[in-house]
Order: sequence, then C-alpha cells, then structure tokens
Amino acid sequence: MFFGHNHESVILLRDVDAVTVPNGDPGQLEAGTLAVITQALGRAFTVMVKGNMYRIDGPDADALGRPIPPEPPIPDAPNDAEVQAAIDFQLAQVYDPEIPVNVKELGLIYRCELEKVNDAHREIEIDMTLTAPACGMGPILVHDVRSALMRIPTIRSVEINLVFDPPWSRDMMSEEALLETGML
Repeated sequence: MFFGHNHESVILLRDVDAVTVPNGDPGQLEAGTLAVITQALGRAFTVMVKGNMYRIDGPDADALGRPIPPEPPIPDAPNDAEVQAAIDFQLAQVYDPEIPVNVKELGLIYRCELEKVNDAHREIEIDMTLTAPACGMGPILVHDVRSALMRIPTIRSVEINLVFDPPWSRDMMSEEALLETGML
C-alpha cells in the first residue's frame, strides 16, 4: 500500500512510540524490529510491522534512520498573509496515514479562521471532518492538525471543532487528490 512509491525496509534504531492504524491505539515498537515504510509524507510515517500498520510521528523519524522534518519557515514579525501561507503549508504536511493525501487536499478542513490577537499573537479556529465518523484515527488527525499549526511561532492557540455536517464525500477532494488516489 505505498501508492506508487517503493517500500523501504528498515530496522528500528531505538524504541519508538507508534499508533496502530486504523484504530488509533497507542503502543511502542522495539529497537531492532524490522519495519517497512509504506508512506513517508508530511511529518509522519506509516509502517508495517509483523503484518500490522502503525503511524510514527515525524519527530521520531530518527528511529527509522530518517532526518527529523524541519519546522515551518516563517519570518520574524510576519504579516497576516505570511501567517496564512504558513498555515496552508502546515496543513499540507498532515496526511491521512492510510491515504497519500493531506487533510487539506482530502477536503477534511471545512473552515479555517485566523484571528489576530495582537502584533505578536494569533489564534486559529478550524472546523474539520473525517472520512468516516467512526474513524479510529480521528483523534490522531485532530492532534496532528493542532500540533502542526502550533509549530507556527505566532500562533497562540488552535481550536478544532470536529464536525460531520455536511458528511465528507470524495466530491470534497481536490482534483490533485483524486488523481493521486486514482479516483479520477
């Protein structure tokens, strides 16, 4: 399930926290374990270990022998347009662990409002959905979106409302996402 990319087998270099896919249960994979990277997009990795799928956060990339992804580029004292560009960049770094598409292109972000508190701080409020209401990875995706946006230095808080109206459908995906998944 690498969606047109080559699988890469690696031996875990250290114990690493992981989340099972698709149910979202936390766990730990041990150093010395053989893992097959099936998706390496954005700031997370999807791996197969002994027939089970797991998601590993980008800051733990070193356990896979990969570099830790860089923080978002943003100038000192950014204007609203620069902060919005950083938000768009960060949302494009959050991928569904089973689908090689980021949450923005997948159509999971219904609304994203930026509010300037003062010259140095801003707050974000987001309405987002999931591809299925019972998705076990829902809390993980919400966490990923929040932590991606909180890495932007000027952001003071991120409020995420998980909504299911209207229900998500493939019609919400961008043309790029439909092409990537072979649905177009």
